[in-house]
Parts: sequence; structure tokens; C-alpha cells
Amino acid sequence: MWNGKNKAVTFSFDDGVTQDIRLIKILNKYGLKATFNLNSEFLGLSGTLDRNGRTVRHDKVEPSKIKEIYKGHEVAAHTLTHPFLPSCTDEEIIRQVEKDRQNLSRLCEYEVVSMAYPCGGENNNDRVAEIIENNTGIMLARTITSTYSFDAQDNLLRFNPTIHYIDERLEEIVEEFLALKSETPALLYIWGHSYEMDAEYISWEKFENICQRLSFHNDIFYGTNKDVLL
Repeated sequence: MWNGKNKAVTFSFDDGVTQDIRLIKILNKYGLKATFNLNSEFLGLSGTLDRNGRTVRHDKVEPSKIKEIYKGHEVAAHTLTHPFLPSCTDEEIIRQVEKDRQNLSRLCEYEVVSMAYPCGGENNNDRVAEIIENNTGIMLARTITSTYSFDAQDNLLRFNPTIHYIDERLEEIVEEFLALKSETPALLYIWGHSYEMDAEYISWEKFENICQRLSFHNDIFYGTNKDVLL
């Protein structure tokens, strides 16, 4: 349980893009917490992505501003340069994850212990998770495999989120969670990329409405990934 509560909500967003600043203002408005997964060798770089028939900015936050931007939330690793880890050597997996973790720990001035696997598809496996567990300071690693469930999971190095926030089932899942009367721990874990709202996979307005719907419930604990899982 979390501070005597059986239900908890957490968010996770990848890539460390400047849209995170707008997103964090919404989270803070409603008392919600998130973990932000950053690629330390990409910090400060500018770029664009073509998504959903639109060209969207994919500018990374400046390293000197990380501590200020993500204050009150959790910074986590996402590898140095976003490679597909299952195709990497053991040594490269360790370098990509642990060096990123160390870089971010210095910038944040606290120990980074969480991460999200980079890339889509089957972006993790037992081999990768075992290497990370045995050779890095990472204690929690998120996949992109939706469970559509609030149940507890044993494997924290291949932890599956409840739902990607652009999923058409998001509102349904949120309402199901809010109506849940649980005597065992139930976690709603929502993940995504903040630039996806600029691409209009989901609107900023809809996201804020979801946040408002989830906020300030007396039976729910609100925390970062680390807060709710470690």
C-alpha cells in the first residue's frame, strides 16, 4: 500500500523534449507526478519528427536546465543515444545504460535508479534485463507493453505500463481505475512522449481533462515511478 492507500497513479514520459515543460505545468496544476526518461548525449540538440502527418519539434532540453525543469518529478535514464538494446553487445548495453545513468545523476544531483527502454517493438528481453540488473545502478526499467491492468508485477526490470496515453482506450481505463474498490495494491501507470500532443495523437486539452479527472482523490496516492514501485 502507499501511505495507507491501495490505489496509485504514476506517469512516465520519454526523450526529454522541450514539450515536457508545458506538460509539467499541467501535472503540477493537478498534483500529479511523473518520471522523465532522458538520453544524456542528446541533451540540448534540436530536431524534428514526422508523426501523424505532421512535422513536430523534437528539441531536447538543455542539460543546465534539467534540475529546474524536472523539479518535483523524477529524472530517469533512457540510454545515451537511444539504440535498440537487444541488438547491442553486453558491453554496449552496460555503457549505454550506466553512463547515461551516471551523467543524469550528476546533472540532477541525486542518484538516478529508473529507466525506460528505448525504441519501439520488442525493445527488451531477459538477456538485456539481466545485464542491466547485474551491471548497472538501475533498479526499475519500463517497457512499452500495455497490460490494460492495475495488477502488481514481480519483474521490475521488465515492468509493463498500464497504457500508452494516446491509446483509444485511455478514458475507459481511467474510469475503470477510478471506480475500482480494491483491497490489494492497484497501480495505474500511463506513459508516452509529450511531443505526441503536438502531433495530435491526443490533444493537449484531452490530456489536461484526463489529469483533472484523476486528480485529488482521497483514495489515490500520486507519485513518480520510483515512489510507487521502489
